[in-house]
Amino acid sequence: MAIAHSRLTAQGQISIPAEVRKRLGVGPGSLLEWHDDGEQIVVRRAGRYSSAEVHQALFAKTPSVKDADDKKAAIRKYIRKKHTRK
Repeated sequence: MAIAHSRLTAQGQISIPAEVRKRLGVGPGSLLEWHDDGEQIVVRRAGRYSSAEVHQALFAKTPSVKDADDKKAAIRKYIRKKHTRK
């Protein structure tokens, strides 16, 4: 059973119905991915990253620290640098 219907414009654009936007959790500026799943096309919200990917992006350039005190000091240093007024 269909959730909603959309009409394709001459420019190849569609409007995503409100119910579908709510279920996907998307709004203006959101990125959607389209996947070919055999006889179906699946649309899903893009931008989902694993915690390992987020960690790699945030901490790839920082040296690893082993001691808990060293970790706290490194976090303090990072936060201070990030929030310093320029």
